[in-house]
Amino acid sequence: MSTTANSIRPVFPFTAIVGQEEMKLALILNVIDPKIGGVMIMGDRGTGKSTTIRAIADLLPKIPVVKDDPFNSHPTDVDLMSDPVQELLSEGHSVNTSTMKVPMIDLPLGATEDRVCGTIDIEKALNEGIKTFEPGLLAKANRGILYVDEVNLLDDHLVDILLDSAASGWNTVEREGISIRHPARFVLVGSGNPEEGELRPQLLDRFGMHAEIRTVKDASLRVQIVEQRSQFDQNPYNCIEEWEEKQQVLKGQILEAQSLLPEVNIDFSLRMKISQVCGELDVDGLRGDIVTNRAAKALAAYSGKNNVDSEDIKKVIILCLRHRLRKDPLETIDSGTKVTQIVDKIFD
Repeated sequence: MSTTANSIRPVFPFTAIVGQEEMKLALILNVIDPKIGGVMIMGDRGTGKSTTIRAIADLLPKIPVVKDDPFNSHPTDVDLMSDPVQELLSEGHSVNTSTMKVPMIDLPLGATEDRVCGTIDIEKALNEGIKTFEPGLLAKANRGILYVDEVNLLDDHLVDILLDSAASGWNTVEREGISIRHPARFVLVGSGNPEEGELRPQLLDRFGMHAEIRTVKDASLRVQIVEQRSQFDQNPYNCIEEWEEKQQVLKGQILEAQSLLPEVNIDFSLRMKISQVCGELDVDGLRGDIVTNRAAKALAAYSGKNNVDSEDIKKVIILCLRHRLRKDPLETIDSGTKVTQIVDKIFD
């Protein structure tokens, strides 16, 4: 029986998505290790960006949570608990637990800061001395995926807030001297169309990986994509049943990779080569080095290996570095090709 058959809205199966391997790999690696720092997906309209992101969230196994907690607190992991839950446990109380699907939260373009971060009820705080917090989208997204479509059109100060929360894992709201904080650990996924404007370089750099997707040109592949989508639209549950076995296999691979990840090693010589590539490409800061190391480890874990090899690095390094290169208006070479040339020179 399909795990999705009794859900409110059927979701297109992740394993049924044709092509767009770069985007799918970047999403899987971020799910294995959320500390990679999210994905920026840039590409043409109508290339399945939103469909793929919803599909990866639907694929993930349910997570344990503290029942009725607005922040999806973990019942045992202190890093993923809200302060009230930590206080309850430290006082010796027990908490009721349940499971929930990994949250997948859409951030609308017109969202206000209060809607994103949450609000403190000042009247109640001043008159009754009670801290009352109305959670925002960051609270709902804790331990899940936060998706911002057309991120290049979002207000810069909101993008700053999202990136700060994603990097620190916490959201702090302060008003009139009252401060409330809660865990906000999520995989930040942004998508956009480059024709509608670029993201500022300092914001782009904060995304762990950058996937570029193009419209499929091959006629037979296009026909396959259209047929699959038509089948799903006509009878979604049949389509979900058909792909259920592959979905379960991929789900198992992700779970195994998550448990293997802490044991994966990357040799000093390979770490040196990654840093050499970053140095030759004149990448600002060390974020590029750190993310490439993390992504290579996640890929090795996904492949069931304890040690990273040079092929793992070659598969992820373009995704991790292409958006960190300085833009040269006179440059005719594509940033991904530039990364490949330096990687080939240093690794071979």
